[in-house]
Amino acid sequence: MAAAAQALSGCGLLLAAAALALLAVAIGTDSWYETDARRHRERCRGFGHKRSDPPGSMSAPSSHLPLRARPPRALLPGRPPAPAPAAAAVAALDSHCGRRFNSTVSGLWRRCHRAGYEPDSEELIRKGVIQRCTAVKYHYTSSSLPRNLPINITNTIRQDEWHALHLRRMTAGFIGMAVSIILFGWIIGVLGCCKQQELMQYVAGLLFLMGGTCCIISLCTCVAGINFELSRYPRYVYGLPEDISHGYGWSMFCAWGGLGLTLLAGFLCTLAPSLNTSRASIQKPRQENGAV
Repeated sequence: MAAAAQALSGCGLLLAAAALALLAVAIGTDSWYETDARRHRERCRGFGHKRSDPPGSMSAPSSHLPLRARPPRALLPGRPPAPAPAAAAVAALDSHCGRRFNSTVSGLWRRCHRAGYEPDSEELIRKGVIQRCTAVKYHYTSSSLPRNLPINITNTIRQDEWHALHLRRMTAGFIGMAVSIILFGWIIGVLGCCKQQELMQYVAGLLFLMGGTCCIISLCTCVAGINFELSRYPRYVYGLPEDISHGYGWSMFCAWGGLGLTLLAGFLCTLAPSLNTSRASIQKPRQENGAV
């Protein structure tokens, strides 16, 4: 029983160390969310529309997702009404092609152009005209708000910007708490194994489970934040063209893998002391009727 308990504790600590490594990789890399705009660019090039944005600009209305399109003409002041339904598809393509959508990767701290996806942007990056990566903002700034919009739409965008900022802060804060708690639990678990202290091993397991809970909150908040960004109003500013591929990257999967290993480590470390407890209760002599 004692050997089995030590084996479970050792496996739990190894899994916790692997979880820390995966979470560290996820926090330090930028492939949480990826977009691929090559098909959209080819389609707009075939359409023959000239973009008004300079090459390499990310056209970022918010500090997390770098994609938006030009507002439809019917909602801009002083513009003629929307085109007839027969020309709606052409007008939609024209509005999307009016802005430049770049292939990007986004992480907790930076948003970057994807290397090798856009030759013209790569040339500007080599010349130093634009930067490959820009920082994700964790503070509110009015410079990210679109201009020349009605006041009611501007107020809605400002409220949504605060909500998106709150979600980003929760994502970064809770994953930082998760790493700190898991690291502290790992230290407690190693000391418990070295000193043969079952209580310390049990506490380490509880800390792993607590860190996994914080990690769950962080990742769920991250997913909710991305979905919120893609569904923000007005859709013509924050909507995503259908021909742009987008999805979660390998950094996100590293974080989910670290979460799974953390929960498994917590289960093993809390289970191990119960084996030694069962063995001690079996070997303990029983005294009946005051007999020695």
